[in-house]
Amino acid sequence: MVFAQRMEQLASAVFSQQEILKRELVSKGIEIFNFSVGTPDLPPPDHVMKVLSEESAKACNYKYAIKDSEELVDAVVLWYMKRFNVKLERDEVLGLNGSQDALAHTAFGLVNPSDTVLIQDPYYPIFFIGPHLSGASITLMPMLEENNYLIDFKKINSTVAHKAKMMIVSYPNNPVTALAPYEFYEELVWFAKKYDIKVLHDNAYCELVYDNKKAGSFLEVPGAKDIGIELNSLSKSYNMPGCRISFALGNREIIKQLSAIKSHIDYGIFIPIQKAAIAAITGPNDCILNTVRTYEKRRDTLVDGFTAIGWQMKRPEATMFVWAKIPSGFTSSEQFVYEMIKETGVFTVPGTAFGKMGEGYVRFALVDTEDKIKRAIQKVGAWLETKKA
Repeated sequence: MVFAQRMEQLASAVFSQQEILKRELVSKGIEIFNFSVGTPDLPPPDHVMKVLSEESAKACNYKYAIKDSEELVDAVVLWYMKRFNVKLERDEVLGLNGSQDALAHTAFGLVNPSDTVLIQDPYYPIFFIGPHLSGASITLMPMLEENNYLIDFKKINSTVAHKAKMMIVSYPNNPVTALAPYEFYEELVWFAKKYDIKVLHDNAYCELVYDNKKAGSFLEVPGAKDIGIELNSLSKSYNMPGCRISFALGNREIIKQLSAIKSHIDYGIFIPIQKAAIAAITGPNDCILNTVRTYEKRRDTLVDGFTAIGWQMKRPEATMFVWAKIPSGFTSSEQFVYEMIKETGVFTVPGTAFGKMGEGYVRFALVDTEDKIKRAIQKVGAWLETKKA
């Protein structure tokens, strides 16, 4: 069989190979330490699970949802006003089956084949895959450690900027964990308006911020709604990744285009999940605080532990990840990761899985207990000692 050439860019070789290795190690009775996939291991709030359970028991909730309930939209409007002081109208809110829904499909409504789309590098894979599937020409915007991983708009070629029709940006950022200050969003809005570029800002990790810092919203900047939308998700902040619910917020024309695309793809969000989302964003925030404390402790345990054995790491400001340079003596992220897996059972993701600027780094997901993190550090420490001999 001959398949579409565009599929050649979608081969997730790293994750496929890691899955094979996991099965191989487990079959041999070897303990694995899985810090590769960023899926929360913490439960949703009890009151959210209660609502989901009760609503799932009602036969009337199994029909097509078609669109978001007014109750859900009103709850989102109130949530963004209370959390970010951002005023939204009802037609500036759209429920999604996870943020990947919008990241995969929005380009179909915003750009034509061969139009230029700007994305960050390193990038979360769907940032590339969505525009790629639409036939767009993708230009990478390097994020450098010496610039605190913020996009340097002055370094974007003006010819490229004039060609660009869409830009995907995300802070707090996965994988590099950086936060962006308000001034960065001001510059982003200015740049997008100057070159008439539509902006998608992914704000999925806005609640997972540490050391008493706080993340804002792209939509807080005056004029942001003129040129873009923000995506916000309940997956990480409320530990609801399997529910697949998030929201596109902001420019009503972009929302309208995305809504039209989705009307041909799905039939809305399962009603009990809409009800659970309402319970989450209108309920107490204790669960978010507990989640942040848990990840913060894991972060400190992992970073301090690896630093103590000679693998220097910086503490991330946000997200549920640690972005670390590979130890000295190694030159390839992928080679390092696979050697570490085979020798210790510790799984991470090589930085190259997130683009060429990820070379020299790995990403840890903070999705296991402090005890298991400590055992993983011991295993890696013993292995790295053998490399010195």
